[in-house]
Amino acid sequence: MKIAYFINQYPKVSHSFIRREIVELELLGFNVQRIALRGWNESLPDPEDSVEQRRTRYLLRYGLFGLLAPTLVSLLRSPIRFFSAVGLAIKLSRSTDHRLLHHMVCIAEAARTVTWVNRYGAVHLHAHFGTNSAEVAMFVYVLGRVPYSFTVHGPDEFMRPMALDEKILRSRFAVAISSFGRSQLYVRSPYAAWSKIHVVHCGLERSFYAGVSPRLPKSPRFVCVGRLCEAKGQLLLIEAAARMADKGMIFELVLVGDGALRVDIENLVRRFGLGDKVRITGWLSSADVRKEILAARALVLPSFAEGLPVVIMEAMALRRPVLTTYVAGIPELVRAGKDGWLFPAGCVDTLTHAMEECLATPDVDLQRMGESGHRRAIERHSIEIETRKLANLFRTANFSP
Repeated sequence: MKIAYFINQYPKVSHSFIRREIVELELLGFNVQRIALRGWNESLPDPEDSVEQRRTRYLLRYGLFGLLAPTLVSLLRSPIRFFSAVGLAIKLSRSTDHRLLHHMVCIAEAARTVTWVNRYGAVHLHAHFGTNSAEVAMFVYVLGRVPYSFTVHGPDEFMRPMALDEKILRSRFAVAISSFGRSQLYVRSPYAAWSKIHVVHCGLERSFYAGVSPRLPKSPRFVCVGRLCEAKGQLLLIEAAARMADKGMIFELVLVGDGALRVDIENLVRRFGLGDKVRITGWLSSADVRKEILAARALVLPSFAEGLPVVIMEAMALRRPVLTTYVAGIPELVRAGKDGWLFPAGCVDTLTHAMEECLATPDVDLQRMGESGHRRAIERHSIEIETRKLANLFRTANFSP
């Protein structure tokens, strides 16, 4: 069965879960065409992502002018479908925070995508994220009658007007990565469309966590993995670290990732005199992220807004306790007192207390949490099980025009 995947940017360091999903689908017998808007010239620390980069076709590789010819062909071949897409673009410009020009560009991107998908022979198009990716997939359906589906992750899709109702109604099905995510799609769609919405968790391959020793490192180190941005709460984490340092506590904090907030975080580290306690690595390969998690006694992620972070399930699979917030789908996976600590988002007092408690907890108790989290992550986030769910949706969806 030939299908196509469409993503805004692929491959990407923070999107390793998409690569895992595609590879597992191919192991199940699917032929998967990769299509993305951008990412052909990105520097990638992971060799597996470099392989994916070479296998991906990029719509914007030759700029917007490269979309003019397929757009004109789409207009001439089927003016009714084309002007139906224009009418939908006008409707979207009134219900989202994007202007009409943005949606017209999406039509042009869809016109090129229709050509590539048809040449490949794909019978279905799946998009990741309910943002531009899902919109282009929807226009592919309007222009070329290629059935589509999409996966919503959050939190961005839930924080801005995205016309998710339109995208769900026209799709064959929609996927959320958590029960919380599904509830947010319910809120944004009519009851008649709820049967189209399914939960498929992000998955982990066995090679990622196989052979890991349950023994904890002796160093009192925390690791925080994620894009350096407001939503991840790293600035609050530095405040908590400063409070612990003021008490004379011995600890290390490693921030794995990069992003727009890096300079602000570095300035705050200097302001609090934490240069000997806090280290920022930048983006790392999957293998190096794994090493950083294993070198820490616990993962800390004080997020303000989330979907369900893949790094949490990764840390749990590697038998490391997790300190994180009661946000979105996180409490569906992490159980307070069993797999780690949960605390209210945005509260530096409870964040600090959780980190102090973690440092004071005996190794035997931390190892017990790690084993509990390991079992739970494998039970809920096996790449084989979750991808089979998605494969069944592809196979059983009505692909008739």
